[in-house]
Amino acid sequence: MFTGIVETIGKVEKIEQNLTNLNIMVSSGFTTELKIDQSVLHNGICLTVVAIDGDSYVIQAVKETIEKTTIGDWEAGDEVNLERAMLMNARLDGHIVQGHVDQKGRCVSIEDVSGSVYFGFEYDGFLKNITIEKGSITIDGVSLTVVDSGVSSFKVAIIPYTLEHTIFKNYIIGSEVNLEFDVIGKYVAKLTQLR
Repeated sequence: MFTGIVETIGKVEKIEQNLTNLNIMVSSGFTTELKIDQSVLHNGICLTVVAIDGDSYVIQAVKETIEKTTIGDWEAGDEVNLERAMLMNARLDGHIVQGHVDQKGRCVSIEDVSGSVYFGFEYDGFLKNITIEKGSITIDGVSLTVVDSGVSSFKVAIIPYTLEHTIFKNYIIGSEVNLEFDVIGKYVAKLTQLR
């Protein structure tokens, strides 16, 4: 379980194919605090640490993850948002994030409004995921509030701190992102479909 509050930005050091899986080496400022079998959120994807070497660690992505997220497009040198699992005795500063990416989205607009930046995203509505005005959304592991909800699109307003301390600063029109929709909203949508 995560909160969507990014702790640090990591760097992809190396990617190796292992049958249908990917072994990805990532360096980060908190590697020395990690242990093998620990879950870490990487751009919104919950992945398990399988090896540690100095200030770098290795995670594995299976075929399912590669097909449904942006991880298959990662390259050595890419930056990734990182968050360790939340502590049960800590504040939930973002919202409940599972690290289970629902689908990919695409950045379609970036608008600087002197103090914040509005990012617009579109996603395939066929999967029936939804956003609501002032609801929660996770974009590449960042917990955000929807400010403009459409049928298969939405916008978020990014404050300067978030822009500086996440990979939002690297986005351009056309950037693909990992989306995790609000878990409570997903349950409500499922229940209404069953009725």
